Amino acid sequence: MRSKVSQFSVSLKLTLSLFFLFFLILVIRSSFSFTQQAPSPIFSQTHLSNATNDNNQEDPKPETTTECPSLPSVIPTATCTKTPPSLANALVHYAATNITPQQTLKEISVSMRVLEKKSPCNFLVFGLGHDSLMWAALNHGGRTVFLEEDKAWIDQIMRRLPGLESYHVTYDTKVHQAEELLKVGDSEECRAVGDPRFSDCQLALKNFPSDVYDTEWDLIMVDAPTGYFDGAPGRMSAIYTAGLMARNRESGETDVFVHDVDRVVEDKFSRTFLCKGYLTEQEGRLRHFVVPSHRARAGRPFCP
Repeated sequence: MRSKVSQFSVSLKLTLSLFFLFFLILVIRSSFSFTQQAPSPIFSQTHLSNATNDNNQEDPKPETTTECPSLPSVIPTATCTKTPPSLANALVHYAATNITPQQTLKEISVSMRVLEKKSPCNFLVFGLGHDSLMWAALNHGGRTVFLEEDKAWIDQIMRRLPGLESYHVTYDTKVHQAEELLKVGDSEECRAVGDPRFSDCQLALKNFPSDVYDTEWDLIMVDAPTGYFDGAPGRMSAIYTAGLMARNRESGETDVFVHDVDRVVEDKFSRTFLCKGYLTEQEGRLRHFVVPSHRARAGRPFCP
């Protein structure tokens, strides 16, 4: 997830700021409720402690609406809420930094469209980086979990963004093993659907926190671990395990995204273990797969 070289793009920064501003407007508009009743005074819950009824007595049942003094008088019964903390934090963070996410706006938009339909939901992200706060904000009200290989990097990010949920994980593979692991994936053990913790497949990751395996993830983003040189862990196991977790859910479908598919490992392993038949869209270096539950339909082949 982290950029290999710090990216200073003013135009992309401005685009992201406008994007979050537009998202903020949508959130605020969605919180308004309108009625056809005659105009009536609106008080916040705090103000109502001093309000009186027709008998000049304190009203024992305060209203729950919140006053929106900036709204036009033609909308007298509109109610409003505060900006969600996750969105507010994201707006401030991206407005105050020149470091931009590694994914392009078009690539981000693919995942954003899915989140618009599914959030609040369970969103698992392989990697912790400059775009993590954005993903958490887009999944406001849901649970977004980040799995990161670099403990020092987690500490650095969490000091700046303590509200994110992140876990340190380790990988025992190397990019130079990719071809060998691709052949291992053809084995019967690797084509069996089940909990990764109990899989006999060498590609299955088994050292995540238990809660990660026990949760049914609606979206999974594979944008880590590091995979751009031979000695790096590579994303072979991450891609395989993401597909296994998607197949092992009780019912429904999981949207799985893989970034950097311009590289050999991400290209071959996503097509093999997430399956070309489940590929629904590719934008730039991002692929979007929709993987159905295999537990819900006995006998479903590993790939369609």
